[in-house]
Amino acid sequence: MKNLLIKIAQSLVDDPEQVQVDEVVSSQIIILELRVAKADMGKVIGKQGKTANAIRTLLNAVAGKARKRYMLEIVD
Repeated sequence: MKNLLIKIAQSLVDDPEQVQVDEVVSSQIIILELRVAKADMGKVIGKQGKTANAIRTLLNAVAGKARKRYMLEIVD
């Protein structure tokens, strides 16, 4: 899942080397923390958060097959 998120984010941003994803594992959910360059933050979030919501939808679709819960956080 982490690799999927990295590939998606790298395809959206101008500086793909700055993309970082950290996994925070708790008992019931896995939180994926996405970090990008400040200049690319708007590209990952999108207008009214539509790009971020689309990424979350993709993650939830893949997570459903894996029977796990993932949450995406975009960190400054």
